[in-house]
Amino acid sequence: MSSAIPDSQRAEKAAVDRYSAREQGLGYIFQPRFALFQALDLPEDTAILIEKEDDLDFEDASGTKTLASLKHKAVGDRLNDLSVDFWKSVNIWLTRYNANGRIESNFQFFLFTTSTVAPGSFLEFFLHGADTTDALPSVWEVTEATLHTSESKALGKVKELFSGLSASEKEDFVSRITIVDDIPRIQDLPVLIKDQKMRVIRPQDRDAVFERLEGWWNDLIIQMLCDANFDPIYGSDVSERLHAFSEEYRSDNLPITFEDAEPEKPIEVDADNRLFVVQLRHLHLSQSRVRNAILDYYQAFEQRSAWARQRLTGAGEIEAYEERLTREWKRHRDIIFDDALDVFEEDRSESSLVAAGKKLYAWAEVEAQKLEHLKIRARVTAPYVVRGSYQILANKRPLPLVYWHPQLLDRIADGSGESE
Repeated sequence: MSSAIPDSQRAEKAAVDRYSAREQGLGYIFQPRFALFQALDLPEDTAILIEKEDDLDFEDASGTKTLASLKHKAVGDRLNDLSVDFWKSVNIWLTRYNANGRIESNFQFFLFTTSTVAPGSFLEFFLHGADTTDALPSVWEVTEATLHTSESKALGKVKELFSGLSASEKEDFVSRITIVDDIPRIQDLPVLIKDQKMRVIRPQDRDAVFERLEGWWNDLIIQMLCDANFDPIYGSDVSERLHAFSEEYRSDNLPITFEDAEPEKPIEVDADNRLFVVQLRHLHLSQSRVRNAILDYYQAFEQRSAWARQRLTGAGEIEAYEERLTREWKRHRDIIFDDALDVFEEDRSESSLVAAGKKLYAWAEVEAQKLEHLKIRARVTAPYVVRGSYQILANKRPLPLVYWHPQLLDRIADGSGESE
């Protein structure tokens, strides 16, 4: 059987590829990732803006502005004399140059592209590190001559703007242009960032730290794009955030990523029949307190699951932590129940039992998180970890490892403990 593709299908595929927006789509998401890569590489006092005067704007401490155009092209793409990508950028740069005093302006212009400059192209004059001091004719003359070889209407505006400059201004303008070609592609940047900028972080934690950093960065970029008056981001902001994230992955700490999280489905207190919720109904707690308990349970459960997936907690660490929580609960249970129930069993009223349970629950809800030895690790201070872990223990089957109402276990045994 022949595996040849019919000419009609091959032609159809070529047509689809011609109009594919894949590289354009990659270009949009390449911008923030490349900006992050640059932010980690440039001096920390560099201010960074996206889609302001060009794809990226960088301003250093001296006030010099670098306008950067980014191009993420198909593998193997070449940049030649009349490449639209270059001249589109020149059009933007000429507009900025004219509007900001020309020679008096403080602009530098960079084109970062995944393409490579074609051998023999005059664009080689603009490559980073190229020596043009002895170029004859001069670079601006070659630029002008190349521009006038094109009859494309798309370059009409560029011709008009460039011809409006004096010879000295043309020379000054082209001297500000730098092309950095063959830059890393979008899928290669994470590895470079992790290998070059995260060497102080343990290798097994770098993926998680990078995800946190890029998530934070993308949120900032969205805010910047939505708010024209958003302040620039500085390299120091990125360094500080990277440091903060890396600190969460030290041996005495764990990342806290569910502090503001809520379940996808709305919390329905009355419809929730999980054991830890039923336990709270035996104490006649307010709906808001029960809702808080459900939220604590959710956050702690999801957080602990995330730690396990990322292998951040060691073998048996969660079990040992739960044992610490349970031992401390037993100690406070005995103290509170002894004080509150120091009467003969037949004389104990339901109100006194509920009062004792509420006192024990209040300890777990408020006081337990203040005890240093009840932190899963020394620097983990998020209250929901302790509070939610107690709710998880209160939800264990067949019998909860912690409970609040003094007669809860008896009621479970006779079948009344799992209803109000």
